[in-house]
Amino acid sequence: MNAQGRLISRFLEDIPAGKLEWIGLRPARKVAMVSVEKTLAIADRGLQGDRRLEGSNGSARQVSIISVEFIRAIADNLGVAHIPADILRRNLLVSGINLNALRHQYFQIGSAVFQATAQCHPCSRMETALGKGGLVAMLGYGGLCAKILESGEISCGDEVVYLPPSQYQERQLSLY
Repeated sequence: MNAQGRLISRFLEDIPAGKLEWIGLRPARKVAMVSVEKTLAIADRGLQGDRRLEGSNGSARQVSIISVEFIRAIADNLGVAHIPADILRRNLLVSGINLNALRHQYFQIGSAVFQATAQCHPCSRMETALGKGGLVAMLGYGGLCAKILESGEISCGDEVVYLPPSQYQERQLSLY
């Protein structure tokens, strides 16, 4: 965990848990997302059924995450009532947790453990997906990229739970 993550972690002990609302997999580039109720998150690789699983091991962008709250802000910026999660091309849709507070932090969904690595900036394809102004509407609301640290099954309805660094380190020690 970097210095910024360590600093922020000191203030996250009371962050409420969120909820995994939706899972989307991208079987290949530029094809429609496939919505699933559950999947396997594979450490250092990605989500089973997602094209990123075939990418380089250890990538900081194994999973992309966006929140219901961010999608509402994007919709407000565009003046529309609703944006389907799948057109934003993110893997996981969560609710009820401050997603930006999880940047550089450890968290658990189902039996899998993740670390948020960076903001997931929108690409120019959002102009096509959302219409003119789509990319600008998403700035600051694109969600997060994450690495999968511990494999496990994730399912819609699972809690999204922040793991303090000390708790994650204890988990690691107990594995050996």
